[in-house]
Amino acid sequence: MVYYVKYDMPAICTHLVQEQLNSIGVDYKLLNVNELAFNQVVSEDFLTTLNGHLSKLGIEIVASQKSMLVQKIKEVIMQLVGIEDKLILSKTSYHLAKTLNHGYRYLSAIFSEVTFTTIENYIILQKIEKAKEMVTTGDFTFTEIAWKLNYSSVAHFSTQFKNTTGFTPSHFKKIINKRRLNLIEGTILNQTIFTS
Repeated sequence: MVYYVKYDMPAICTHLVQEQLNSIGVDYKLLNVNELAFNQVVSEDFLTTLNGHLSKLGIEIVASQKSMLVQKIKEVIMQLVGIEDKLILSKTSYHLAKTLNHGYRYLSAIFSEVTFTTIENYIILQKIEKAKEMVTTGDFTFTEIAWKLNYSSVAHFSTQFKNTTGFTPSHFKKIINKRRLNLIEGTILNQTIFTS
């Protein structure tokens, strides 16, 4: 039997950061999922070394104001896309500006300067990642996924999915199902070999 594993990325990342900081023995405090305060003065060399350890886990400590703002933009977008019900109808630009207390033009300019892509492209990538997760679980039809992610139609969703992944949603689903079947057959084959 193959099971789908759902991840709580903030909890995982928090645990990994705590593990690294505890192994170093530095005095710190996690203010929330994405904010860290050191209760002592730390050197640039220390931060570089710590970032070296964390980067192997896909985690980075961000120090510049612009990078911090970009991280906050990403967090707000991921929260919006991660909503279990339907993606918020209000314009993302309005929501970002209101949540982060900056004009959208300013946020957009900073985001593009730091990431070399647009907020709009980042939103599309996050929506497609969420869609891939929803297709993988098999709990939703393509119509439901399109509705939950606030696409105007299934056709619009399918086009954006294909432009981003190179596959149509139905082809992606076939690939996932084939991998599951191969895993199940492999497991059954292994059980047969070991029990014979």
